[in-house]
Amino acid sequence: MEVPSQKEAVQILRNSGCSEQVINHCIAVSKLAKEIAQICHKKGLKVDIKVVEIGGLLHDLGRAKTHGIRHSVIGGEIARSMRLSEPIISIIERHVGGGISKEEAKVLEIPERSYIPVTLEEKIVSYADKLIEGDRQVKIDETIGKFSRQLGNDHPAIGRLRALHTFFSDILKDSK
Repeated sequence: MEVPSQKEAVQILRNSGCSEQVINHCIAVSKLAKEIAQICHKKGLKVDIKVVEIGGLLHDLGRAKTHGIRHSVIGGEIARSMRLSEPIISIIERHVGGGISKEEAKVLEIPERSYIPVTLEEKIVSYADKLIEGDRQVKIDETIGKFSRQLGNDHPAIGRLRALHTFFSDILKDSK
């Protein structure tokens, strides 16, 4: 299947058992991520807009089975079993928080590897996901506040979220 269409991606979420609430969240993330990708493209950055759009739709695929931190790993497993493309699988696995380091993965008891977004497509979906709460757009400060309350102000994920925001603030500053 490689990279499914938008309609196929939504059907994958439904067939996997994602709730309508999760599907609506994924649609909102995908829409925002695609907008960010288009701005990046207009600014001369090399970005695969289709991968961003579909990665945004499928980023929470693992929520069909769990809403815990493992949803990214489980989503990756589901996507791999469906023979989706590696860029889509990587988006699914690396969208959580500002990313999860190999050391943090060990503590969280998920497969020991880095889950920190690397490609522009992964960063876009991860960032868009942090700007969507349910299916509404929120300010990054709201998300950082929520993560700080859950993890503590000095948790490395907070720094990664801030860095992601800084990265995209520079790109998006004259686009609205």
